[in-house]
Amino acid sequence: MYKHIFFDLDRTLWDFEKNSLEVLLQLYRHYDLLAIGILESDLFIERYKYHNEKLWELYRLNKISKEKLRDERFMLTLKDFNIFSDDLASDLGKEYIKLCPKKSNLFPYVHSVLKLLKRKYSLHVITNGFEEVQMLKLENSNLINYFDQIITSEQVGFKKPNKQIFRFSLLKVGAKPSECLMIGDDLHADILGAKGVDIDQVFFNPTRLIHSISEITYEINCLSELKEIL
Repeated sequence: MYKHIFFDLDRTLWDFEKNSLEVLLQLYRHYDLLAIGILESDLFIERYKYHNEKLWELYRLNKISKEKLRDERFMLTLKDFNIFSDDLASDLGKEYIKLCPKKSNLFPYVHSVLKLLKRKYSLHVITNGFEEVQMLKLENSNLINYFDQIITSEQVGFKKPNKQIFRFSLLKVGAKPSECLMIGDDLHADILGAKGVDIDQVFFNPTRLIHSISEITYEINCLSELKEIL
């Protein structure tokens, strides 16, 4: 039925939460944030995640640039602890971007599933992540050779769930919507975005999030379940 499988990257194949946590703990220790008043690494990470998610939402809506996102997430985090240092915020931001793509934690069964699917389908990535960072993640995780096309929102000029990025992807691979399947963890960006252009979807839901969105084509909790669908 399908010829082309589109994957999201972060939180679908590449374990963003685990990789990001490792880097944030490294930064907390390396910059000795305890000594300047951030008494718990967990609290530092919690505030960072709060600001990062808020800024990413603004970025997805085209209300801020990627530079502003990168600059402000650590600045706002430090301000929560009454630390006002643009230099430290900048250093943390640069080091995070440098270290994070080098991490290679993946969700269970990623390689075995991709290896199996590669025999039957053309595999591609559609991601809203920053292009240079996403390419490094794919390379450092030994994922890049599975995919024929790596489509980023920066290259297209539109972010998921905008229909334009999915239409671009269809043109790029020369396929009809009925020949494609989108696999992702984000109900809004991946699932409703693909649904908007009549592409079937797989909602990857490892946390078993309860939701009210109906008529998702498939829903799985583990990537190994793709073997039953495909």
